[in-house]
Amino acid sequence: MTNNSTPTRFQAIDIVRGLVMIIMALDHTRDLFHITASTQDPTDLATTTVGLFFTRWITHLCAPSFVFLSGFSAWLTLQKKSESEARNFFLTRGLWLMFLEFTIVNFGIWFDIHFHSILLQVIFAIGASFFILGLLIRVNLTIIGLIGIGIIALHNLLPPAIQTENSVLKSVYTLFCRPGVLVQTPKFLMIASYPVIPWLGIFLTGFYGASFFKQKTSAERTKYFALIGLSLLCLFITIRFINIYGDPNPWTKQQSSIFSFLSFINVQKYAPSLCFCLLMLGIMMLVLSVAEKIKSNRFTNAISTYGKVPMFYYLAHWYLLHLILIVVIIAKGFTLKDIKHGPFDFGRPLAAGLDLLSVYGVWIFVVIILYPFCKWYAKYKAANKQNKWLSYL
Repeated sequence: MTNNSTPTRFQAIDIVRGLVMIIMALDHTRDLFHITASTQDPTDLATTTVGLFFTRWITHLCAPSFVFLSGFSAWLTLQKKSESEARNFFLTRGLWLMFLEFTIVNFGIWFDIHFHSILLQVIFAIGASFFILGLLIRVNLTIIGLIGIGIIALHNLLPPAIQTENSVLKSVYTLFCRPGVLVQTPKFLMIASYPVIPWLGIFLTGFYGASFFKQKTSAERTKYFALIGLSLLCLFITIRFINIYGDPNPWTKQQSSIFSFLSFINVQKYAPSLCFCLLMLGIMMLVLSVAEKIKSNRFTNAISTYGKVPMFYYLAHWYLLHLILIVVIIAKGFTLKDIKHGPFDFGRPLAAGLDLLSVYGVWIFVVIILYPFCKWYAKYKAANKQNKWLSYL
């Protein structure tokens, strides 16, 4: 299936993807550096502050946007390849991304050569989604869209866990349906925090959505993105206000109006609830609408640079963050011997953590430092399109 009239890139997609990649780095910086990162849940309304809550909450936008736009990009890829070529590409790309998650990504997350911890996150979920899309390549596009929307709307009906003594069945359910522990020993822990099915729903919806906008002008896309975004947010407010279905954690009235509002928007990411998807994808659509009508300038070009090389940036930012973390640990008076890894332990001594303002400083520093490298790689990738391996990074 090839359509030469279909654009190979949408600038708005690169801008939004670049923006969410930048925001994503804030969450990972907080994970590694914040003084209470390993002892406090930033969305726990009993212990958090407004600033800490929103530092975490704003990053919820990243994963669903990244997954949705990955589906969007998959459809654009399909327009440039035959059906068999696209199937092979989706299957191999899916396997490659899952392999990356187990190896290069997890080493970047933990910096632990013994691999005491394996965390299956968004890269694994996207890889699995690409692989499944490869298997579904001959299915009618509308059916694929309905499957995606159906998963988003109905997967909250699945039980949080299954009651069985069959460990294999439990692991399969955890991997595909609900986050949890896959393997646990005294020295090793593997957790699936991004179960495949809920995120597949977002991916397939993005794949279908791209086809909807294929022949729309920029002005028309601006209008439709805004309309869809507002509709999703209105649906979120309605379902969340009813407080019966859509999220396993009902919102409650708090000691102040601001914390009541925080409770209302404090929706479940693991696995992404219906309310989570409506809220975050609604915001993403509105941002897409704004990005569509913004004329290209130095700022948008800089933002889109990160969006053109998301995997390169994703891998690089983890490694740079960890190198900076080692510097901070030593600067705090500790030695390399004080960095002791265990299951789900970054190895940072608690006292080597930073306050929230300093976390923002490290985040901004990392984003700026990576910009010239992302710009170089984006140019290199564009100049070497004949190199098929570059399409996997």
